[in-house]
Amino acid sequence: MGGEPGGNLRELRGLHDEGVFGFKGFLLHSGVDEFPHLEPDDLADVLREIRAFDALMIVHAEDPQVIDHAPPAYGASYRDFLRSRPRGAENLAIAQIVELARRTGCRVHILHLSSSDALPMIRSARHDGVRITVETCPHYLVFTAEEIAEGATEFKCCPPIREAANREALWQGLADGTIDCVVSDHSPCTPELKRLDTGDFGLAWGGIASLQLGLPAVWTEARRRGHTPADVVRWMAERPAEVAGLSRRGRIAPGFQADFCVFAPDEVFVVDKDRLHHRNPVTPYHGRRFADVVRGSWLRGVRIGIDGPSRGRLLNRGET
Repeated sequence: MGGEPGGNLRELRGLHDEGVFGFKGFLLHSGVDEFPHLEPDDLADVLREIRAFDALMIVHAEDPQVIDHAPPAYGASYRDFLRSRPRGAENLAIAQIVELARRTGCRVHILHLSSSDALPMIRSARHDGVRITVETCPHYLVFTAEEIAEGATEFKCCPPIREAANREALWQGLADGTIDCVVSDHSPCTPELKRLDTGDFGLAWGGIASLQLGLPAVWTEARRRGHTPADVVRWMAERPAEVAGLSRRGRIAPGFQADFCVFAPDEVFVVDKDRLHHRNPVTPYHGRRFADVVRGSWLRGVRIGIDGPSRGRLLNRGET
């Protein structure tokens, strides 16, 4: 994946030709000074440029002006933090992206959708032929703002975890196909950056550690709502592979790579952060009960394990 922090339009075609899957940009401060955000005019220029070679633009969609005019986040109150990142910031940013994608014909992908308010707009855009795909994350499908305690900064992410009614609307968006896929958006944040000692949401780093827990988290909640393992496979394997352009991954079928796991869908376990394989044992899932214990994983037909040799490799666009 390539980055588009502005000012590198002339480099994008070369990166694409070398095999990057797409280009990521932020519409507000990324939290990292060396990756500045894109102004609307800059984003329009990028979309026009990469449309010429049919590349994909993926966007962190929050409007900076809405957030600048919201109450600032500080202290231990999650309610105050939620007010500092209102749904309107996502909704307005997504509206801008939809209009620019409509105007340029470029493919766009909305990262980590948390505001269900944007779903009707996305459905309407697709009906009009706008080439837009959307993802959400396990934490938006599992947690609710109402359950987050004072100072529980392990729950901080941007956009934030919202209310229970919003969560259910996201599930409906998955069920009807408005939301294409569920991805981890894993954040390997250290305990120090999470400010667990002070519980200050204004100072804590955002991001959820969930890479190891995504499948059981989504499956546990999905089956409560009447979904099947095939639905979860579509959301977490098939559609992500299609969006990324991995033409031989994401399905168990002749001609596809034999990447799969075997799991016990009814076996229950309790998450213990100290037993996770994450480098930094910080996760809001600690103490949560999930169904689905993974028995084994296979990569390209070879069984792999945590303690075995690494079998991963860097993939380029079009490579399987």
